[in-house]
Amino acid sequence: MITGGQSFVSSPPAFSNDGKKLLVCTGATVSVFSTSTGLQVTELEGHTDRVTSVVVVPVTGPASKFMSFCWTSSLDGNVCYWDFAASELVKKVNVQLPIWSMVIPNMPNAIVQSNEKSSSLYAFLSVEDTSKSADQQKALVGQIQIFNLRNARRVGGLLAETRKPECITMSNSGEFLGIRNKRKLHIWRVPSKDFKYDEIKKIKLHHTKNLSALAFHPTERIVAGGDVTGRILIWRGFGRKMFSESLHPHSREKFRNEEERPGVRGNDDSDSCSTWHWHPSEVKFLVFSSDGAYLYSGGREGVLVVWQLDTGKKKFKPRLGSPLLYFSASSDPSLSCISCADNQIHLVKMPSVDILKSISGIKPPFAVPDVCEGLNGGVVFDHSSGSVVLRTENYCIQFFSLLDNLEASQVQVCERNHQPVDDVMVVVQLIALSRDGSIMATVEVKLPEEGIGGLVNLKFWAQGSKTGEYSLSTVIYEPHSESGISALAFRPDNCMAVTSSFGGDFKIWVNSSDVQRKDQILQKSGWRCRSVGAYKKRPMTAAAFSSDGSVLAVAAETVVTLWDPETNVLVAVIGDSFTPIVALSFVGDLEYLISVSRGSRPQLVVWNLLKLSMHWSYMLSVEAVAASGGDGSKFAVLACPTREANAREQDGIILLFEVDDPVPMSTWSVKKARGGNLAFLSSNLFPQNPNVTERRSSPLLVYVNGDHEFEVFDPHGNQSQIGRVHRKNPAVAEEPMRFGYESIYGELPEFDLKKDQIPEIPFAPSDRPWETIFSGPSHVLPPLTKLCSTFLESILERNTTLKD
Repeated sequence: MITGGQSFVSSPPAFSNDGKKLLVCTGATVSVFSTSTGLQVTELEGHTDRVTSVVVVPVTGPASKFMSFCWTSSLDGNVCYWDFAASELVKKVNVQLPIWSMVIPNMPNAIVQSNEKSSSLYAFLSVEDTSKSADQQKALVGQIQIFNLRNARRVGGLLAETRKPECITMSNSGEFLGIRNKRKLHIWRVPSKDFKYDEIKKIKLHHTKNLSALAFHPTERIVAGGDVTGRILIWRGFGRKMFSESLHPHSREKFRNEEERPGVRGNDDSDSCSTWHWHPSEVKFLVFSSDGAYLYSGGREGVLVVWQLDTGKKKFKPRLGSPLLYFSASSDPSLSCISCADNQIHLVKMPSVDILKSISGIKPPFAVPDVCEGLNGGVVFDHSSGSVVLRTENYCIQFFSLLDNLEASQVQVCERNHQPVDDVMVVVQLIALSRDGSIMATVEVKLPEEGIGGLVNLKFWAQGSKTGEYSLSTVIYEPHSESGISALAFRPDNCMAVTSSFGGDFKIWVNSSDVQRKDQILQKSGWRCRSVGAYKKRPMTAAAFSSDGSVLAVAAETVVTLWDPETNVLVAVIGDSFTPIVALSFVGDLEYLISVSRGSRPQLVVWNLLKLSMHWSYMLSVEAVAASGGDGSKFAVLACPTREANAREQDGIILLFEVDDPVPMSTWSVKKARGGNLAFLSSNLFPQNPNVTERRSSPLLVYVNGDHEFEVFDPHGNQSQIGRVHRKNPAVAEEPMRFGYESIYGELPEFDLKKDQIPEIPFAPSDRPWETIFSGPSHVLPPLTKLCSTFLESILERNTTLKD
């Protein structure tokens, strides 16, 4: 089995100590990427549920052997210790509760190897108490606990209980920890030496809105908080009373009677509180620069804001293309990364915030109007390259490699600037690829604004020299007048395509470069409409070609019409389903056809085309259907509970059928089935297990769920024949690490200081030398010592001494 499509931005990433690698939480694994190339180097496998935190062990001295160690936490309740350079799991600690966040202050780097008591390592965990039901009103399921990772024991009681698990933020020094809890900040001071639970002190800072972000200043007692309305609050001098060890309790009480502190609410322990406001919506992250002079903030508008802490002045890095989620800094002040909501991580050069590399995962699904929602959720497959093809929110089409789990390319469908805060006004409704991937067709819908200005475009694209590279060939505006397009499909020989319309007709399109005039002169290359068909003015809701291209099936609401695509002649009409048909698919040769209906009475029907009658059917709500292709007689169905069902609505089942038999051959329960899709792909596109001599011939089944996570497996159960995919690239060339001047301004140019390449400056005497001594550019003038002596000699007379 091959899996992939995990989110790269479910949790903040972490840099290695040398800044050469970036550790990214990807589902139940941690992927390690090279920061110089943006390619995956290795993968850490050991957790069984989503990884939520990565903490790199800092290097406090010359102990280079600890350069590549890290701790990870997961929803499986385990904390793991890794050597990520060798992809080796060193130690696993079971906490027995799902862990949502983890920080480790005052971390020694030899914790695993040392058996001394002083090597105790305390982790602060945000866990979920699974013994409490989340449905209970005001149930406090989130807990902040302390865990000794050396002896795998919990320390002390609970630091806090919250309605849901909260993210823990730690200061650079490890002295302060904090969480957001509705309209309050909880801040703890942790003893740096001789840790004792009862010596942990806590304060609360209050606000009028729910807080969404938190950051500590690297050197001063300043904490920043962002709220859901876009405001940023700066508390200065927090904890001056509670956290000051030298103060007596009576002295602390005296501080409460001081003059009113500006901006501070109630008895909050802070000297002052100031407010900044630029973001129009929720602040997603706050991070101080390494020197503490600047504060970085980001949110839904996709703009990085750089605030000057002393003055409150700001500058911007706009057009990052997607809402911002996290900002992570490395030990190199010139290198940071920004995690975006479109499952992309940008490696940026600081302080200019120029994007150096981008690590792109599969694009997440996004909400589209119901009128643009198709059966496959905007997901199709490239059978020639083994890629999944899906629409993106920024009017693009992404080609994503199922084998490499990386983006292959993007095609810009609509030349329009995308702003994350804008409403969706343009949607790529349909995508179709020819069998060999040489031609792509898209349907682009521009939604009307207040009922005015809607537009439907049909575009044909020609493939370039590489997979996923396409150039626009033909644009057809309003191909079905003002009606929307319900289906788009290519004939297997690539020379013909069909579109069906809710307006009551379908059109057959051909490539005009394949059509010659009588004078044998080729027309200009492009696609044109060759014929139009209709059936009783009914809306045409689905269309498909047979495997040999000789038959075209078009659904006219509840019936299926069969046509000869060459002559556009109606051959037969079959069936009468309960609700409109939304998908058609041929199985094998020309003997069977599958139809899928949705609505109040969903139905899956297998039609016998030789007898022009129903073969068998199920009352089943189908999300996707896929035929094995060629002369194969198998097909797979992704089914969900009916849309009226409330329980576990996203989960479903995959059923594998032999077309003659209504009893499924195999079934698989799957999660997140709503909005998913299926496809059979050739087994030659994926690696063969080297330990299996028998050559695999049957196609593999690909399942993409509603979150665009995917699995590739053998539907016949021969999983041992699929080669294990280790997405590692240890041969990735690493660029040398730069420090100092080079890390900020780049490498210095090389200068050749050979004397034969430097023109010599003549010092020949002349009658009027003072006129030419200072002529020429300043950078070629001789040294001042030579200039001075020559100048003085030119204005003084030389007295000759005569000898007797």
